[in-house]
Amino acid sequence: MKYIVLIITALFSTLVSGQTADEIIKKVDQNMSAENRIIESSMTIHGKRNSRTMTSISYSVGDKQSFTEYLSPAREKGTKMLKLEDKLWIYSPSTDRTIQISGHMLRQSVMGSDFSYEDMMDDRELTDLYTSKILNEELIDGRKAFVLELIAKVDDVAYHSRKIWVDAERFVPLKEDLFAKSGQLLKRTTLSDIQKIQGKWFPMKMVYKDMLKQGDGTELHISSIKFNQQIPEYIFTKAALKQ
Repeated sequence: MKYIVLIITALFSTLVSGQTADEIIKKVDQNMSAENRIIESSMTIHGKRNSRTMTSISYSVGDKQSFTEYLSPAREKGTKMLKLEDKLWIYSPSTDRTIQISGHMLRQSVMGSDFSYEDMMDDRELTDLYTSKILNEELIDGRKAFVLELIAKVDDVAYHSRKIWVDAERFVPLKEDLFAKSGQLLKRTTLSDIQKIQGKWFPMKMVYKDMLKQGDGTELHISSIKFNQQIPEYIFTKAALKQ
């Protein structure tokens, strides 16, 4: 009986969309990842009492190297973050010190936002981390979306499972719920303002909400994104943090 259920589930996953869940997620990865990219963005954190906005520029190569510099406001200007493999360093100009973030500290909030250092660190492709299946189809803001369930197949992920709504035409996530192993909903993300950039569909606005925190979440607006650029190697060094 168990094998009949598995066969029916696999058949349903293909019939709903004409393609498998793995094929859908691979297309999502193709849109959302790149050999390298440069992003200019603003991040607005909506707290209990007020909101504040920061701007930054980020450089990344694959899922192993990234460098972010905060440009405004004056209080955060010059703060820099460097990720190399599974290590993360932060430079603070106010103290002229570089500290390494590791262990349980990776679960802490980035700049008081709704996402953690752990969220920022993991840029691996979904197909490397999760098994997937199609649950059904729904409309999201008038767009047909495949609803998929992703279950972790590796241990070193922040979220044991995800429920993701994928635009059926452009293969970009429109909404995502992130769960603990216990099944508790930890975070919710909505993505919008989808634009085609250098042949990739990409969301230019993202709203992150930590479901365990008060406040109205954190908005990320991308003002510029460039794929497959020439990025100097020295940017991904600890020496670049103090420059």
